[in-house]
Amino acid sequence: MISHIYNLNRLGQAGDAVTLQASEGERAELAELAKESNVLEVQEFGGRISLKKISSSRFDLNYHLSARIVQACVVTLELLGAHIEKDFLRELHYAPNLRRPAEKEIVIALSDDDLPEEIESLHFDLAGPLVEEFLLAIDPYPRAPGVAFEPPEGLNAKPESPFEVLKGLKSGG
Repeated sequence: MISHIYNLNRLGQAGDAVTLQASEGERAELAELAKESNVLEVQEFGGRISLKKISSSRFDLNYHLSARIVQACVVTLELLGAHIEKDFLRELHYAPNLRRPAEKEIVIALSDDDLPEEIESLHFDLAGPLVEEFLLAIDPYPRAPGVAFEPPEGLNAKPESPFEVLKGLKSGG
């Protein structure tokens, strides 16, 4: 699987920029991960990450994801190309002695989107968020242009009510 471990401890105040491009084998693994969304092939997959140190324990990561995939139309099975472009931000908070909540402990947060992602190591896999956002951005039910699902004739008929069957029994029919 695509991976790029970055040592955030070496990040200076000027920040850094990293470009990732998946190899042919990594793209095949991504296609396998996304096969439930009718992905047959990942033709391109890459990203640019701008890293910025906010403090000694906080980091901003600005991502740009770019991917090209081939999917099968859910109606006709026709091959469809799709292009995914997405920008997103991750804020990381380094907490080396991160205490995991006990099973019975209830933690309430106002909004998970407003909280930074807690990490226990400064060695962070920059590719992980790219893969997550890629999988979320895929259309799970791709359709060829102008194609709509039409159920076979007879399936649109209103099903007989179970009460109609009981009514027939009561009247002796």
